[in-house]
Formats: sequence, structure tokens, C-alpha cells
Amino acid sequence: MTAAGFAGFVTARYPALVRYGTLLTGDRGKGEDLTQEALVKTYRAWRRLHEQGDPEAYTRQVMARAAWRAGRRMWRREIPAEALPDRAAAGDAYDRHDTAQIVLAALRELPAAQRVVLVLRYWAGLSEQEIAAQLGCSAGTVKSRASRAIAALRRADGPLADAFALTGSAVSETGPMS
Repeated sequence: MTAAGFAGFVTARYPALVRYGTLLTGDRGKGEDLTQEALVKTYRAWRRLHEQGDPEAYTRQVMARAAWRAGRRMWRREIPAEALPDRAAAGDAYDRHDTAQIVLAALRELPAAQRVVLVLRYWAGLSEQEIAAQLGCSAGTVKSRASRAIAALRRADGPLADAFALTGSAVSETGPMS
């Protein structure tokens, strides 16, 4: 695998990796940072990756593990400010009905470990055993984190409550999200 191959990989897969990072972190900026850090590690390992290897799977695993570890750190790069900065102007009137925005807001509310497990299970479609192997933890840990996350999402006062009141739907524990 050559440096040109790496450049082609980044060009082709960067937007998808940033979306994945955004889901793992709950924030687009942090998702971009996570993607960049993972791509640096992928570049360092590029020669070791076999020609028939899957650099995207390697990069996604690096991202998932980094997001998992970040949730266990006490300091998360946030610096308290005396006055809050100005917020961007509110989006259009339909933002509160935009499913992607609603789900991202709900994911932001979860602790990092729960968020990572839900993204890997329902967005990436991995089994509990695959998630445990990828994160280096037990299947029981994966099950308990997923269970707690789903319970938090189902709360009547949770971030998805208004969305479910409008649609009459419920959070499902089966099948991957598209």
C-alpha cells in the first residue's frame, strides 16, 4: 500500500468517517478531530496493512476505541468560561422535526461509553460480541451499556420524548439504524 493509496482512501472515505466520528462523539467538530487522529494512526500503520486489508475497518476501530477511552477521561478538553459565547442563530422552523438532529441531540446526552455502544450496535450493525472484541471489553459490559442507554432514551423527560409524542413511535432494541 502506497502513500497515493492512502490519499485515495482519505479522499473517498473522509465524509463517511466524519459522520461516524460525529455519531461517536455527539459533535461534528469533535467527530472531525476524532477522524483526523484516527487517520494519523492509519497512515502510520499503512505499510503494515496488508494489500487485501480493510483500511476503513482499521480506521473505524481506532475511532471507536478512542471515543470509548475519551469517555473515561476526567478532562474532556472543555475549558470553563465566565460568559457563554454567542450561539449560532436558530436553524429553520423544521429543525425540531429533523430526525437526524433529534437523534444527534439525544446521543449527545448519553455518556460516551453508552453512545459508542449504541452507534456500533444500531448504526454500524455489529453484534454484542463484535462490539466487545472491538472495544476490548466483555459482552456483559456491552449489554449493560446498551440497556442503560436505551432506558435513558426512553425516559418520558428525555431528549426523544417530544419526537415520540409527535410520531407515536418508540425506541426499538432490534436491528441496525440506517
